[in-house]
Amino acid sequence: MKNLLYYLLMFIVCVTVSCGKDDLDNPEKDIVKDVPPNVITTPCEFGLSDASANSTIKINCLLDLKGETIDLPENIVVEFDGGDIINGKLNFTNGGKIDGRLLSSKLELEGDVKLIDPTFKFYAIRWDIVEGKTTFEIALKNNTNLEGVMFFTKSLGATTFNIDKLDAYFEIATVTSTTTNANWYPSKEAINIPSDFNLVMTDNTHLRVFPAQLGVSREGGTLLAVRHESNVTVKGGTLHGDRELRQYSEDDGQEGSHLFHIHSGKNVTLDGIKFVEGSVGSITIYSTGFSFNPNYDPTTGVVIKNCEFLRSRRMAISLTDGRDVIIQGNTFTDTALASPNSKGGEVGYAINVEPDRYRDENDVLKERQRAFNVLIKGNTETGSRGGFATLTIGQNITVEDNDIGTRVVYSLVSESKVINNRFKASGTAIDSWAIFAAGTGVTVFDNEIAENTIEGYSLGIVVGSNEAYVRENVIKDCGSGIQLSKAFKARIHNNTINVTGNGIQATNTHSDDVEIKGNDVTTSGNFNIYLANLNNKEEHKDYKIVLDGNKLLSTKNVSISNATGITFKNNEVNGGIGVGNVSNVEVALNTIKPNESDGIRVFGSNASFSIMNNTITEPTGAARYECINNDADNPDATIMTGNTCN
Repeated sequence: MKNLLYYLLMFIVCVTVSCGKDDLDNPEKDIVKDVPPNVITTPCEFGLSDASANSTIKINCLLDLKGETIDLPENIVVEFDGGDIINGKLNFTNGGKIDGRLLSSKLELEGDVKLIDPTFKFYAIRWDIVEGKTTFEIALKNNTNLEGVMFFTKSLGATTFNIDKLDAYFEIATVTSTTTNANWYPSKEAINIPSDFNLVMTDNTHLRVFPAQLGVSREGGTLLAVRHESNVTVKGGTLHGDRELRQYSEDDGQEGSHLFHIHSGKNVTLDGIKFVEGSVGSITIYSTGFSFNPNYDPTTGVVIKNCEFLRSRRMAISLTDGRDVIIQGNTFTDTALASPNSKGGEVGYAINVEPDRYRDENDVLKERQRAFNVLIKGNTETGSRGGFATLTIGQNITVEDNDIGTRVVYSLVSESKVINNRFKASGTAIDSWAIFAAGTGVTVFDNEIAENTIEGYSLGIVVGSNEAYVRENVIKDCGSGIQLSKAFKARIHNNTINVTGNGIQATNTHSDDVEIKGNDVTTSGNFNIYLANLNNKEEHKDYKIVLDGNKLLSTKNVSISNATGITFKNNEVNGGIGVGNVSNVEVALNTIKPNESDGIRVFGSNASFSIMNNTITEPTGAARYECINNDADNPDATIMTGNTCN
């Protein structure tokens, strides 16, 4: 029965790979294989047994060793001249060199030997790599063979490993250890890349994840990995995930495989790679051990540049532990959108920075993982279900000079920046915000949102965190401009807002130590400033918000109602101000030019409310408008002094 089940599952695997989506993209008949330069098949008329020390031998024929081991004298150089060496072993007893074009799975090397040229050109046919549609067993062997050739040539002195025409599947989610109850390490079962090594691929290089099948392949895995290695560069090529080919269970939330793992890597560069349909994501960056333990081995010095990420599921890049990481000049398209074969999964952001931490029984913060000194710059993003970047936890993370079609959010971060980006809403992002400063607590401080251009969203920026410095942003053609929501020690300075809804708003919330200063606000509808149901609970009675020196350029009003702790001073208002049901509110030193409204209208029941030293232009239009219309339920509770009506 077990054998019958096995062959049935094998049949399913073959059917899936043979009839899946990739058949349309890459039918076997379209694969153009790379042809090696070993074109001379004339048998050699000489052997190597009698070779002299310090000599050079040119292989311009087919040398069949017939299963023998040939011991070579010292300092032999074996050069390529169109021929080949097969079916045996060369033992370099005391130094020697060989041309990489003579290497293949049919020739073994032993002893002290190096490559003549440190740049090695890989040909699939010489290393038993099967291209195109294949079986589980062959895809697993493809994995072993390709990784083996890289480490083998590295041991011979190769520093650059070139692959051109190659289109093959690799099984990457199977435990290969023969130890009983062996642990599962995705980065170990991948095609690993050695240290001090450049893997260079071309547009003709296609490495594909063999589709995972329930009951056959383990969930998880990754196609390529840098695991505890350093000084690695990978350039070019296309890595194909199995998102549209694999079998998911009913609850497919976190299922799938990655295309690249960087696991405790040092000085790793990924340049110009195309990542397609990773079934859980494209790249994940992490480390061995917890940051507070002796075995901690942090990933350090990662550069991901000029890459293209298409239709990654869940997220394109996940960073849970790493420092000095640069993500620059990449393109992210349609991350985490639902597809015919899978949901989008959790997260939904193209880039997710999310280390793990907790508080122990003594309330001490313990960082299992850390992410800091991260630069996300010069990228282009469109169509992500969640957004472009979520900075969940970390320090000194910068999102700069990107073209963004969706959103950026930061939460429990410090000394981080979202600066000089161009946000232009596309798709469902039109109905959302562009930037959300979220997260409170002692680990949230010194964060900045500056010099961004935001266009086409229902809301520009939400400030709901500690110590957010929001300055010199341009928000245009949006519904509303800036919204406060549980903001503390926030500074909102010198922004230019031109929207169709409220310019700056805060409703049904509380905020403290907030300064809104030097902003230019224009709106074609609703209010320049709208503050309602703000700080109106007992525990918020001492909270303070100051609006100072803003220019409210449109002829819409300012509305402050059911609010506590508001100072509105030194502002230029091209409209009226309505204030009611407030306490601890001051309206002072403003220049007010009402349009079809009272200059200042007071209503409701108020306490500790003063209107002082404002310069008000006498309203025009209907005679019922006044410079100050005190229509409050308790008008004597409002202190009014030094105001002028011109």
